[in-house]
Amino acid sequence: MNIAFLASEVIPYAKTGGLADVAGALPKFLSKLGAEVRVFMPLYREVRKKNLPLEPVLADASLDLGGKRVTFSVFAHRAGGLFVFFIDQAAYFDRDQLYGTAAGDYPDNAERFAFFSRASLETMRATGFRPDVVHGHDWQAAAAFAYLKFSYADDPFFVGTRSLFTIHNLAYQGLFEKDILGRIGLPESLFNMNDLEFYGKVNTLKAGILYATAVTTVSPRYSREIQTPEFGCGLDGLLRHRADALRGILNGVDYQDWDPATDRLIPRNFGPADLTGKKDCRAELVRMFGLEAPADLPVAGMVTRLAGQKGLDIVCEALDSLFGLGLTFVILGTGDPKIQDFLLAAQKRHPARLGLKIAFDERIAHTIYAGSDLFLIPSRYEPCGLTQMYALKYGTIPVVRATGGLDDSIQEYDPLAGRGNGFKFVEAAPEALLSAAARSVEAFRRPQAWPALVGNAMAADFSWERSAAAYLDLYKKIAATA
Repeated sequence: MNIAFLASEVIPYAKTGGLADVAGALPKFLSKLGAEVRVFMPLYREVRKKNLPLEPVLADASLDLGGKRVTFSVFAHRAGGLFVFFIDQAAYFDRDQLYGTAAGDYPDNAERFAFFSRASLETMRATGFRPDVVHGHDWQAAAAFAYLKFSYADDPFFVGTRSLFTIHNLAYQGLFEKDILGRIGLPESLFNMNDLEFYGKVNTLKAGILYATAVTTVSPRYSREIQTPEFGCGLDGLLRHRADALRGILNGVDYQDWDPATDRLIPRNFGPADLTGKKDCRAELVRMFGLEAPADLPVAGMVTRLAGQKGLDIVCEALDSLFGLGLTFVILGTGDPKIQDFLLAAQKRHPARLGLKIAFDERIAHTIYAGSDLFLIPSRYEPCGLTQMYALKYGTIPVVRATGGLDDSIQEYDPLAGRGNGFKFVEAAPEALLSAAARSVEAFRRPQAWPALVGNAMAADFSWERSAAAYLDLYKKIAATA
């Protein structure tokens, strides 16, 4: 089965968020299951700087984009089961950042990623890679589904090609002015509420929801949540209309990169049979941040964007009460300046109880996963979330809000039955967070209960093998549709 993967970012080449993790990992595991996968992404400046051995595929190709002839080249790179085609168009992609600068998004993002989508389809035809399924991700690849429907409908090469659109975060929709349709070579008649119009703008994401054969989200619960006004971002009605074609598949984790037994970024390796190394990681984490952490009270870690969506406002409001439970905190991340300033002031008041680094540092992040006892994720919404899966593997118990993939992957600990792998709360409020945190502290202080809970966490399996098998099954169903 031939699968064409369209993604605007892919690890290890370029990354701003979780999309890159999925687009880098899932194709490798699909390949192991026998699928023939080609990944398509832009050749950004960031990729060029890596000086990869790129193989020329197409030179001086061109396409018509809204009456403008645009030339491009294509290069390929294969590594570790990942086969990537890079779309090279310097005017669009040879820039400092992927999507914009601190001043805002690049004003021509609509053209940039519509071109990427169209050039990817042209590359498939030019190289003879006839896809059974085109799998596009987020709004940056959504134009591909409009092109397949309106520009390639009568093209013999794509006869029989079906499509899948994955929504990683519904809040990012690719909204542009009405005239963009003509500039990217789509019919201007699509500017109506039943097609791409959305409150006076063109909504690029709608192209994926409307025109793809099927739609997925990155967790089962999120697929249900986005059909409600609370989480639907104005598209809940459309998503309910397509409910029969919508499903959620939980993202996976590549345990080759996230395993405390082999992780080279943590102070000492460990596994479920011997947690001595985890104690050493905790000691190093405490030393690194100059904290005082009594052995009978837990250290709670956070590696997160400092934003309201991630529930950091709830944490800030509850922080003194959380200290009152006996928690010591280590927080790594960047984001909202107001939240950063609040946490910096709190650190000055509680230097022995709050370790804080306003940055992102891979080694510190891994040390927090390995050395913390608890991992706090109070998100207001979370399409999937990977940090709770990383934490489980490192025997660090998640305390999460029951939303999206957090709810799908974390089961409330039942001390009587010995089941569960974390603690959950429902209401996005400080009181609810405090209640879940108090339960976690109580469990930590029970020496017979806590090792069993840690064992449950480390035994959880969120490998990409399982998720890839679910995607492959869906591809087969899509390919069989009339």
